[in-house]
Amino acid sequence: MLLRVVVIITVLVLATWLGLWWNARNGRFTVRDAAQRYTAPRVGVAELGVALGSDLTFLQFSSEVCTPCRRASVVLGRLASERPGLAHVEIDVTENLDLVRRFDVMRTPTVLVLDTDGVVVGRMSGALDRRHALAALESCPGTVSAR
Repeated sequence: MLLRVVVIITVLVLATWLGLWWNARNGRFTVRDAAQRYTAPRVGVAELGVALGSDLTFLQFSSEVCTPCRRASVVLGRLASERPGLAHVEIDVTENLDLVRRFDVMRTPTVLVLDTDGVVVGRMSGALDRRHALAALESCPGTVSAR
């Protein structure tokens, strides 16, 4: 009986820790430093089919069955419409497997922040809200957030 109680408590503690860790990762923005940007893969207008923003572009990888993707799309699209120089491009992971592999997209939504040359300056993944998107813009040097 005591062993069962210990096992149950251990499972609950591990599940709680895993849930808190997963939630903390959602929407967290990771900035690439200058050395990483130099070697980072680029994405061009020809691959996306649309022009990049004159300052930054949110490149969102989504899937049809992803509920957080819909929310992220609304948040990023609205933010892009409010800020000149910022663009939002959403692509389906099932139709762009080459980009998914190139940028190591492991879950949706994953949002890459691209500079004017199509170089990844940062990324965030998981459920995100306006607060996360604004924090990402603030973390990018010389961005549209300064306007």
